[in-house]
Amino acid sequence: MKIIIYGSGYGTAKAYADELGKRTGIPVVAFNNVENIEKYGTIIYIGALYAGGVLGMKKTFENLKTADGKNIVIATVGLADSTDAENIRNIENSMKTQLSKEIFESAKIFYLRGGLDYSKPGFKHKVMMSLLYKKASGIPAEKRNAETQAMIDTYNKKVSFIDFDALSEIETEINCF
Repeated sequence: MKIIIYGSGYGTAKAYADELGKRTGIPVVAFNNVENIEKYGTIIYIGALYAGGVLGMKKTFENLKTADGKNIVIATVGLADSTDAENIRNIENSMKTQLSKEIFESAKIFYLRGGLDYSKPGFKHKVMMSLLYKKASGIPAEKRNAETQAMIDTYNKKVSFIDFDALSEIETEINCF
């Protein structure tokens, strides 16, 4: 059995999950509605990069006792350039704190670009983003990484880097199972 699970803060991870589900016929479920993850042989997790981690990923995989015999695909969705080596390294370091070593090492990982409409976040998130923006703006341009620059460039705007064509690689991976 296969399942697509998503953790979405503002809709882009859900949009990717829904599109992948439509393309593959695999059921799509929000991370907080998953029951008995052990019964699935193929688990595709699409999660938003949010507050230093992948939204819902830890909760999703904490009930998976072993990766043995499982096909695990994880796709992160964030604003920063998904091909930037430093950005990928930062994402993976964060993922290692959320997943067991076994699950992290057995997962096939993909990086997708998302989007954000700054009119949607709640008050708490807006305050947090404002503080991060002020801090990031104080960093000299030559010392900013791709993630920091993306946050500065998109702050207080409605932006979307969603590219459903990027799902083709994930579809190919899934079809190998």
